[in-house]
Amino acid sequence: MANTAGNESANILIVDDVPANLVILSEIIKELGYVPRPVTSVKQAQTAIEKKMPNLILLDISMPDITGFEYCAMLRADVKTRDIPIIFISALDSMDDKVKGFKLGAVDYIAKPFEKEEVTVRLQTHLKIYRMQQELESYNRRLHKMVNDQMLLVAEEQKNILHALANLIEAKEEDSGNHLQMIGTNCRLLAISLQFSLKYDKQITSSFIDEIELASQLHDLGFIAIRDEVQFKKEELTPEEWKEIQRHTVIGAQHLEDIYQQSSKNEFMRMAIDIARYHHENWDGSGYPEGLAGEDIPLAARIVRIVDAFDALNRDRCWRPAYTLQESLQLMKEGTGREYDPSIMEIFMKVQKQLKRDNSK
Repeated sequence: MANTAGNESANILIVDDVPANLVILSEIIKELGYVPRPVTSVKQAQTAIEKKMPNLILLDISMPDITGFEYCAMLRADVKTRDIPIIFISALDSMDDKVKGFKLGAVDYIAKPFEKEEVTVRLQTHLKIYRMQQELESYNRRLHKMVNDQMLLVAEEQKNILHALANLIEAKEEDSGNHLQMIGTNCRLLAISLQFSLKYDKQITSSFIDEIELASQLHDLGFIAIRDEVQFKKEELTPEEWKEIQRHTVIGAQHLEDIYQQSSKNEFMRMAIDIARYHHENWDGSGYPEGLAGEDIPLAARIVRIVDAFDALNRDRCWRPAYTLQESLQLMKEGTGREYDPSIMEIFMKVQKQLKRDNSK
């Protein structure tokens, strides 16, 4: 939409092939304190618009080469001029002509010969409406920005709180090191690598990469409700204890779902919920909590499944020491097609040297 800068007088483009009409209208416009810009053809009108956007256009209907109706349709089809108010000026004052003009997007119709009072009232009315529309749109843009800024602030605070909760869970485990940060970094690196694959280049966008780096760090949030004596048990778990461990996926997802429903809904939270719930699902359907298989498992969860396993294998756990890198990679190769998505594993094996590992072991 064209804008009137500051207190600058409105400029009005007059398009009429009759010089006498241009003189009359120009004088009326000057007396009102506006700036007339008279032209005799559509070609001249286009040149004038390119130099400076008018605040209003007075357009004759009966002109050679291109009629006023045709030119009005052209202006309405152009995103730069579609909002400029157009008033038709013509001796053609039949109802059909007026209806046609309004259908094409004109805001008013002034019949020839011109009456000064009528021209004055119509110009002032439509310029006032135009200014009010501009002010309303400007207000809406400012309001939209304020709302977006506030939503971003809330989302950022939400992420910080959730990250703090995840850190509390990780702090329960001795020698966990920088597990969460490593998971996030490696998920980002693997997602970036997958983006170069024809299979995933449409699914993995820049926002997906940013989101998975943060959302993946919330994957084990549900352990907040799991008893320490079960989570850190060194002996073999009983069937009941194993069921309790498995519940961390559902519990974590439910906590995130509650937050998602009570706050601004965003893609980061949706991804975090999917990861928390499904990061222990297996490619062949043998995982938990729902036994999803193949591409029914959300892509972000399939990525985290691999990265989390890689990190876990390379760390000391309360029931076993860390595997060597070679042993870890061999175990993951054996799990491809059973636990892990084969197409993601193919990329993972190519980039695993770039992934971060716990260097304290």
